[in-house]
Amino acid sequence: MIMGNVSERRRQPPQVGVSVVILALGPAAQADDRTDQTRNALWMPLVRRVRQPFLGQWALPGGDLRAGHSLEQSAYAALESTTSLHPHYLEQLYTFGDPSRSHGGLPMVSIVYWALVGSVGEEVGFADGDNVSWFPVDHLPELAFDHRAIVDYAMERLRGKIEYPDIVARLVGDRFTLSQLHDVYEAIAGEGIDLANFRRKMLASGLLEDTGDKLRVGRNRPATVYRYKQGVAQPAPWNVADTRPYFAASDSDPQDDALSALTTV
Repeated sequence: MIMGNVSERRRQPPQVGVSVVILALGPAAQADDRTDQTRNALWMPLVRRVRQPFLGQWALPGGDLRAGHSLEQSAYAALESTTSLHPHYLEQLYTFGDPSRSHGGLPMVSIVYWALVGSVGEEVGFADGDNVSWFPVDHLPELAFDHRAIVDYAMERLRGKIEYPDIVARLVGDRFTLSQLHDVYEAIAGEGIDLANFRRKMLASGLLEDTGDKLRVGRNRPATVYRYKQGVAQPAPWNVADTRPYFAASDSDPQDDALSALTTV
């Protein structure tokens, strides 16, 4: 137990923990202030804190480092204790240790990991649990600590990385229709993207190949199933953070441990 006044606590070694940002492709958020209820959205699980500071507020899943565990293993343990998810992809995002994160004088450092889930073998049910709920990224509640800034940083990183096929596949899978791929780009961009222009740009990019399969969704005609060409490592010829110049509609182109997880810092 850490004792002493605020000045003494400030001289203590920092409290170090891990936090996890999980992003999953899900349905559009149903919100009164939202006019577009059709496109998909990115969702994430949050944990309601059961102790001070920020008692009762929502926070990222996380927990303390565990003896005999690596940083990544500690991140997986924190995640599984709250959401039962074990994503194939888990990457260290950043280490947050600004002095302003201190509460009660105790220095705090968070090693943050992030993961994308939703591809084959990583089905997400978006089921809520004890003190755990899923929220759309663009309709998050007030978050504890500096976790809102962490989420914003993760989204900034994702919008930069979405240009790379291996990142896209972690959300949409290895095989997909252009409509499914379009849903991923819209969810990440956080705004509508003209489907006809998106199809034209993707097919002209040279990054995709026809698998020879078709997929029927509802009463629509069967759609071609694509995949990224093997060995493709270069980014797509655009940045999803600036979609309008590429995908805007154009008149000239008509086709166109559970408790420890609740104390995350």
